[in-house]
Order: sequence, then C-alpha cells, then structure tokens
Amino acid sequence: MVEPVDAWWRRRQFSRGVPMPYAVGQFRDAWASFPVLIRQYHPEWNAGIVLTQVPPAAEVLLTWECDVGHVFVATPAEQRNRPGRERRRSVWCPECTVMAKPQRWPVLPAEWPTQVPAPQRAVRVAGRQTLPAAGRSRTPGDVPDGVVPAAAAARAGVVPPGAVPTGAVASTRAARPGGRRGGARRPSAAAREVCRKTPRVPSGQAFVSVCAPATASAVEAELRQALSDRFDFTFTQNAIRLDKPFHDHVEAWPDIILPELQVAIEYDSTGRHGLEHVGSREESDRRKDRALRGVGWEVVRIRTGRLPALGPYDLQVSGVSGRTVDRLVDTLRDIRGDLFVDAYAR
Repeated sequence: MVEPVDAWWRRRQFSRGVPMPYAVGQFRDAWASFPVLIRQYHPEWNAGIVLTQVPPAAEVLLTWECDVGHVFVATPAEQRNRPGRERRRSVWCPECTVMAKPQRWPVLPAEWPTQVPAPQRAVRVAGRQTLPAAGRSRTPGDVPDGVVPAAAAARAGVVPPGAVPTGAVASTRAARPGGRRGGARRPSAAAREVCRKTPRVPSGQAFVSVCAPATASAVEAELRQALSDRFDFTFTQNAIRLDKPFHDHVEAWPDIILPELQVAIEYDSTGRHGLEHVGSREESDRRKDRALRGVGWEVVRIRTGRLPALGPYDLQVSGVSGRTVDRLVDTLRDIRGDLFVDAYAR
C-alpha cells in the first residue's frame, strides 16, 4: 500500500524498533546510476529523509522537482521505470511531458497522398453513413478503414486542420508551418532550454541572481534611495524564484524587491521612442505580474507617460517626486497593513 513518506518512516521505525530504520548511504549504490533522480530529490520536502535512505522498492510517495521547477509526487519505482521515450533530455516531469507533446495529425502512407483521417463521428457521404469497419480486409487501391477520400470529406463538410478548401487560395501565413511568416513554429516553453543558473530555492523566495541585468535607469535608483531613507528594508536581492518558466528563466527581476513585505515595485515609462511597455511588451508585463502573484508576491507598478494601470495597486503618475513616494508608501500600507510597514520605519 502506497503511503506518505512521513507515515512510511514512522511505520518502519515501529516495525524495526529503532529511531533510524535505514542508515544514510545504505542504498547509495542502488541510486548511483540515476543522477537525474538524485538532482530532482530534495530531503527538506520529504521529512528530512535523504534519498540513500529510501529502498528502491519502497511503496512510498516522494516529492520531486524537475529542472524547470515543477513539483510532483511519485514512488521510487515509478521514477526508476520511466520509459526512455517519455523523457526529455533524460529529465522526466508530468507537466513538461504534456507541454512537450502537442497534438498532431498522423502521417499517412505515401500511397494515399489525397486521403485525410476521418473524424471520430460518422460522416454521411453520398447518401450513406460510413463508419470504421473493424477487421475488414482490403485490396490494393482500397481506402483504409476509418479514412475517407479527400473529395468525399470535402463534400461532407469535413476539412482537416491545415487543409485548404476547394477553390480557396492558401495565403503565405497559412502555408508556413505554425502559421507564422518567419518559418518554423516557435518552440514551446517546455521545449526551450531553461537557464540552470537559478539556485534551487523554494518558489517565492528572493535571492541574488547572476543573470539579473544591472540597473540602467536613474529613476529606479532614485526611487530605491527614497525608500531606503524612510525604511530599513533589504535592497540586496534582485530576483524572485518562480514556479514556472518566464522568458527561459524560472526567476523574475523586478526593479525593486522588498522581501520583508513580499512586494515587488516596477517603474514603467514609454521610453525615449514611446515603445516601451506597450503592445506585446505590456502583455509580457501582465505575464510577469501573474507569475509573481502566483508565488505569493504583490506587484506595484508606477506607470508614467499615460500608461494604463495593469493591477489593483498600480500608480499612474507624471514622474517620481516626493508626492509619488508618499503615494507608494500609502499603497504599501494598504497591501500589508500600517503596523507591519511602519515597523520598518527609520
């Protein structure tokens, strides 16, 4: 019977009559040939039990984390017996597997170039209803079971994805894979390489990242200094660990991070040419805010240049001034409470 790791450990302690049923390193040789599983296992998520204390055949639920950051539960036998065809670069994760396997239509044999797969429902063709016939033999040139000719499918109103109806002209966008003018389909988040420089810290924790870009805005530095003059916050962290990739990283880099309050502050302007934080870049800002809120953080954006507010606590201002800092402090009090924020006042 499969059971949680803490209940399994207590049961083994009782049956063996010792506080440590399995010594550290007892099953080291059994796990030595699975370096990926060793990397995915974290003792702090498994009642402090290290992997070399777990028998490979134990029916116990263990918590694992893939390289992207997805956390899942599986038994030792399930992890050791994953088929190689389901692994992606020898790293298995249920969520990554789903995202890395998009739905595709099957490739038909070359001798049937004009045939298309029939839909799951019955198709009425030429006044009769055709259904897949199981076990029927066919002669050379016959149509395979469950497949109808393209002309009959067109008459029935069945057009497969990517096919061009009769009389229509394929556009340049539709003719290219993925429907994009640039050629091949853009790889999914699971298929792209994710930076591995992010330290293995819990999701939502602030840390110092080697990938974070340096501060390039004088306004951000001015705003950080104004907050530092009023509050004793920690301003050394520059990244927050996420639970899913964001632009090939599992971390986000807000302009200002207040770990004591778990509040991230962003300064947004349209830039010199009026193209910053608009259009697709605005959608990226929304994705970033959702990713931060998903790990327990709140986001305050100071929006200038007539940029619209994206969140409930965003401030629309003409520029950073003393009044702007006062409004920001009041917003922090609204988010976390007066007593909590004022506890860090200088």
